[in-house]
Amino acid sequence: MDEINVKKLKAFAVRIRMGTLEAIHSLGSGHLGGSLSIADVLAVLYGREMKVDPKNPAWPERDKLVCSKGHAGPAVYSTLANLGFIPYEELKTLNRPGTRLPSHCDRNKTPGVDMTTGSLGQGTSLAAGMALGDRLRGYSSRTFLIVGDGESNEGQVWEAFSFAAAKKLSNLVVLLDWNKRQLDGYTDDVLPMGDYVAKFNAFGFDTVKVDGNNVEELAKALERTRQGGDKPYAIILDTVKGAGIPEVAETVMNHSYTVDDDRFRRYMAGLEAQLQELEG
Repeated sequence: MDEINVKKLKAFAVRIRMGTLEAIHSLGSGHLGGSLSIADVLAVLYGREMKVDPKNPAWPERDKLVCSKGHAGPAVYSTLANLGFIPYEELKTLNRPGTRLPSHCDRNKTPGVDMTTGSLGQGTSLAAGMALGDRLRGYSSRTFLIVGDGESNEGQVWEAFSFAAAKKLSNLVVLLDWNKRQLDGYTDDVLPMGDYVAKFNAFGFDTVKVDGNNVEELAKALERTRQGGDKPYAIILDTVKGAGIPEVAETVMNHSYTVDDDRFRRYMAGLEAQLQELEG
């Protein structure tokens, strides 16, 4: 990518973080850390890689996203709002009565959300089924699955990955958010999962590891998944939980995080400065 396109994707990631912050501040608290860690991959997916149409969100042959770590819904909603799937102001209705933006992703409520998620592990099976279904229909579309590292403690995750490899679902791309923290601590303290690259390769995936907060590395890794073949793809995203807002990133227990008015003003000012530097 040239410098202009790199800057556009970086700016998109900042805007995703800004919308995420708007949504969570409107409620007072929410799943901020794990939403911020995937802002960069969402920017590259929706800003460069995926074929989607905001005017026709149910287009059958679109590429599809399953955010299995459904608590990162605020980041997904911000992405969709920035693209025009939903009005930006609607972000401030997060998890309120009557909202179309519940705490966790719900395909029956939100235009542009392709699968309901939230029960950790289940999104992996759903994504594998969607990828298989699209292949059987003869679609060229792909399914992108975002799964958390803490979520990978679930046995269902690895059952789904075994199935995907057995069915040679090269139209499935797994993006594992290795931000190293989960609800109640560091992942290595709760349940170490070992070497993810080796593990995915052993399960029959074509696997790479990248800096998951670097849009250039993400773009190159996703380009590689276009080549098809007879294996599903896995990209291990080496990320920082809370990336983009230093104070959040430096807070160990940032899975659920309070955003009061003071924090909102300070964090938004920092993001606006980042955006100004990128866009001039």
